[in-house]
Amino acid sequence: MTIWKVKNAISGSQIEMPENTTSEIIIEVDATQSPLRIDKYLAEKLPSASRSYIKILIQNGLVLRGGKTVKASEKVNPGEKLSVILQPRPQPDVQPENIPLDIIFEDDSLIVINKPAGMVVHPAVGNWSGTLVNALVYHCQNNLSTLSGESRPGIVHRLDKDTSGLLVVAKNDVVHAALSRQFSQKTAKRIYQAVIWGRPDLLNRKIESYISRNLRDRKKMMANKQDGKWAVTHMQVLEYFGSVASLCEFKLETGRTHQIRVHTASIGYPVFGDPTYGGRKHGLSGINQKNAAYIAGLLKDFQRQALHARQLSFFHPVENKDIYFEAEIPTDLQNLIAQLRLL
Repeated sequence: MTIWKVKNAISGSQIEMPENTTSEIIIEVDATQSPLRIDKYLAEKLPSASRSYIKILIQNGLVLRGGKTVKASEKVNPGEKLSVILQPRPQPDVQPENIPLDIIFEDDSLIVINKPAGMVVHPAVGNWSGTLVNALVYHCQNNLSTLSGESRPGIVHRLDKDTSGLLVVAKNDVVHAALSRQFSQKTAKRIYQAVIWGRPDLLNRKIESYISRNLRDRKKMMANKQDGKWAVTHMQVLEYFGSVASLCEFKLETGRTHQIRVHTASIGYPVFGDPTYGGRKHGLSGINQKNAAYIAGLLKDFQRQALHARQLSFFHPVENKDIYFEAEIPTDLQNLIAQLRLL
């Protein structure tokens, strides 16, 4: 068994990939850490690990303090060390499917994919096949991490079905935990581009709010002043298309569900084509009849939200270096932008 010594639960410390399948993470609790239940502490420090997985680790005696097993309700102590033994769970019952993947980068630890619009990331009700995970299980022959649960092997972060662009997938649990920690600590960087309705007056804008589940429609999220999870989006206008639409770039400080789509809609500039947050009809009533007919034609041909995850960078936890990837805007979105420039 290989031991991975980690300070503050997965940092950029130098590590080597274990040759066998069981590994141990030693977490040094920060000296300023306030008392917190061990299960909650591990959920914060390994944010991509499902709560059920953490519970299984504790129940099976795989979380140790001073060589002794712990209970989930026990509190962590500042400056102490916790040992977390990661053992592979049974392989997920996800059917491998030979679906082509646009692979940007791959090594023994991780794989970076340029996901096409229309592909669901992982199996769920209504989408048990044809997902990115089905393709990954086939491509990687089940050599994927298990921290995110049986239906989401390898998945560190997600993109909405109709959002295109870059995401990273982990091939083992230790690398998954390291990458997940980077997203949690905001050291992993993601930059998106999108066409939005309207012409914002400010070229640069910081959008801040809480984001929570919409009480009327559980499939939707909503921005509000005091409930949910805090979210911060930085928006920069790159190009105006008359007064009808704009091409913008977005940098995320947080990674909430539908964050860009919710935030742009909350300030009156929904993502073009977004059926969930008003992006298919928003601006048609405020423009002249000729332009309205032209835009209606574009919407008929463009059946998704005009959102693309263009850049992704993070620290490779095995190679010990920062790596950067970029995926050009896909053809359908390029065509939309070209047609909007004719306005």
